[in-house]
Amino acid sequence: MKKIYTKITAFIVIAILICACNAVKRVPKGKLLLTKNEITVNGKVIKDENVFNQLYQKPNSTLLGYRLRLNLYNLANLNPDSTYQAKFTNNPEKYKRKSKWLSEKQVNRLGKSFWYHGIHDFLRRTGEPPIIIDKERADKSILRLKYYYFNNGFFNVQAAYAIDTLKLKKAKIKYAITSGNAFFIDSLRATIATPVLDSLYQINKFNTFVKSGKQYKTEDFDNEKNRITTNFRNNGVYNFQPNYVTFDIDTIKKVNQANITLMIANYSYQDGDSTKTAPFKIYKISDVNIYTDYSPSLNTLNIKDSTTYKNFNLYSQEKLKYKPKAITNAIFITKGGLYADNKTVLTTRYLNNLKIFNYPSIQYEVDKRDTTAQSLIAKVYLTPRKKYSFGTTLDVTHSNIQDFGVGLSVSETIRNVFNGAETLEIAARGNIGASKDLANPKNNFFNVSEYGLDLKLNIPRIFMPFNTDKIIAKSMIPSTLITVGFAKQRNIGLDKENFTGALSYNWTPKINHTARFDLFNTQFVRNLNPTNYFNVYGSSYNALNEISKAYNTNTAYYNNAIDKDLLIEQGTRGFTNDVLSGNATFLKPLEAADVESVKSIEERRLRLTENDFILATSFTFSKTTKKDLTDNTFYLFKTKIESAGTILSAFAKTTNQKKNVNGNYEIFNLEYSEYVKTEFDYIKHWDLSKEKILAFRSFFGIAIPFGNSNYIPFSRSYFSGGSNDNRAWQPYGLGPGSSGALDDFNEANMKIAISGEFRFKLLGNLKGAIFADAGNIWNVLDNVVDEKSTFTSFSDLKDMALGTGFGIRYDLSFFVIRFDLGFKTYNPANETNKRWFREYNFSNSVLNFGINYPF
Repeated sequence: MKKIYTKITAFIVIAILICACNAVKRVPKGKLLLTKNEITVNGKVIKDENVFNQLYQKPNSTLLGYRLRLNLYNLANLNPDSTYQAKFTNNPEKYKRKSKWLSEKQVNRLGKSFWYHGIHDFLRRTGEPPIIIDKERADKSILRLKYYYFNNGFFNVQAAYAIDTLKLKKAKIKYAITSGNAFFIDSLRATIATPVLDSLYQINKFNTFVKSGKQYKTEDFDNEKNRITTNFRNNGVYNFQPNYVTFDIDTIKKVNQANITLMIANYSYQDGDSTKTAPFKIYKISDVNIYTDYSPSLNTLNIKDSTTYKNFNLYSQEKLKYKPKAITNAIFITKGGLYADNKTVLTTRYLNNLKIFNYPSIQYEVDKRDTTAQSLIAKVYLTPRKKYSFGTTLDVTHSNIQDFGVGLSVSETIRNVFNGAETLEIAARGNIGASKDLANPKNNFFNVSEYGLDLKLNIPRIFMPFNTDKIIAKSMIPSTLITVGFAKQRNIGLDKENFTGALSYNWTPKINHTARFDLFNTQFVRNLNPTNYFNVYGSSYNALNEISKAYNTNTAYYNNAIDKDLLIEQGTRGFTNDVLSGNATFLKPLEAADVESVKSIEERRLRLTENDFILATSFTFSKTTKKDLTDNTFYLFKTKIESAGTILSAFAKTTNQKKNVNGNYEIFNLEYSEYVKTEFDYIKHWDLSKEKILAFRSFFGIAIPFGNSNYIPFSRSYFSGGSNDNRAWQPYGLGPGSSGALDDFNEANMKIAISGEFRFKLLGNLKGAIFADAGNIWNVLDNVVDEKSTFTSFSDLKDMALGTGFGIRYDLSFFVIRFDLGFKTYNPANETNKRWFREYNFSNSVLNFGINYPF
């Protein structure tokens, strides 16, 4: 079977190479294959992507200079049905023989099989037909090139093209452009018919895009139209549209200069069969009517309940189900205020963010009660979502703990639960998985499990006993999230029960800015099976076992007298106690270094098996310039600062609480964690055109224990490696420092990570990437004393690991499937002179699977 696959692969490669010599296979006689576009401007060859984008025809795409998609298309049989039938038309006996062997129906179906039909469909879809030079398209390209340069201020541009014929039915097109001199704006004046508009324009004219001394660009004039329109419509000019703004460009008696006159005529409207004009008016809002249970399917509104609250009129076709304040808090259109587009947009965003209504509709109509016709009635139509909604999700997972897992979660969402537009979500989740690395005495396939219950209550305002509008305005769309959760693991590590709770405030200070303040975020982790430690952390057991073989003589600690392996838990606990207590009854004299090793192993065991209680307060802020999912030139900055245990320590000191034997305070008979933690994350993307993107990420995080702690809890520490980190190492498989990842799950309290990735298109939705990941984790200012694991000065940056590699990704629009192969380029765990490229091979590489891009 392996030989067959090898032959098929070799056949395809040879076929593609043969086709490469015949790229014009499907170019009709008398036609030419476009191989290149060349553009010269004023005699100089240019590579400006914006200019090339004006051309109607571009050569077939290439991969590293090779026209792969064209040659795949040439491999395809464009008429596989006819070819298949022709086999039997020319040889009827062959059809009879096949029909006796298979049946006529199966023979006909064979023609639709992958080998005869499907493979050609695949090649045709994946491939790309030859780009044939079309003179009509070349003529259109010339017009577009002229428009492009004209729109950039070159009013006397000339353009022409010539077809340069090459051998084998190939040719390139040479476009020659003579741009002439660019025109610049000399003066700008405004003629505005409506005095009110003229006043508004004069107040904000310093923000204009059209300025004296700038080169003429049509884009600036379009932006100026939109700027003026936005300014007017946000200041009450309800009827204004961009088409009312025109520009007169005067170049007479000017040398490469233009005088600009901005003109805005009066409002034009239809009165019967005639068109009339009148000055624009400033409109005010006379009423705000809110229809809380509007149904688009009904032609009329049958109002049965209504109320007025702070100048807002609320109407309902049934009994009003909402507290008025919950709805009016989301309305920024106010009675007596000016009409403003930005208030309409902000109201729509806030109402949509409540998640209890479908996308709202806001309409305006002229108030007929106003004889001056300068008043508008704002009508807000809200269509409620279902009060109850049930959801389920099924996930297939893979992680460093589970080789295979299946997760199911069910949730019930209750909207407007307390009539204040709140949303309550109750979710239960369960997961069963298989792991060959964990204990499995009954040899069951599914040998690990986890289940949990979560409650989330979202309140669309800052939930405080006092008013916070002056601190966090309602225009920032604030909300409060209260969460409570419980989870339990079986046969995963030490088995855990995890209790969580949080009170969080979220708001958006500006567009594309987000802020989150966790007043408290608490977590209680209870280890259910701490005696399983040495079964889970095999590297710690192996290290302790090797020391035991050199010094221990107590056979009661052995699994058997021949191997002298320590029993878990009796042997490991007994030998450790003997060493640390100095009990030499069954011990040979120990080296000081081995005593320290046993002490370090025991400290790590105590740290990872003891229960944790964390009460933290944190603030998170993020800012991005990303406009939408298609924006490939943006940056994202995110920072977080977290403090844990400070409130508890302040309370303990104030109330004169007693410390335990370790000199620490306790809560519920448990030492709580105390630390301060901060993180900085920066991501930057550059769009290099032609679907080429350069992505960069840098991360720095540090958590410093103090007071009640001398180390960071495992759940709050950092690790390195994995599909979203340094992809040349497995998760938890890198560091700390140059220690060589001696433990099963290596973590520390400081992390530096820097990654760069060049992304490009391969075939259709298939993308490629070349990446480099640098970074590591270290221990700093905690109870770890190993020099290789700790960060003491900037010279320790030499221990930053470097992984490089390549990846392929398939874009399914709604998510991306990703495979990355990472190679250890620089490994700080090796000897100083053996760190570079010593493990740069497939045997030491790591294949990562991921969903979506790593950053």
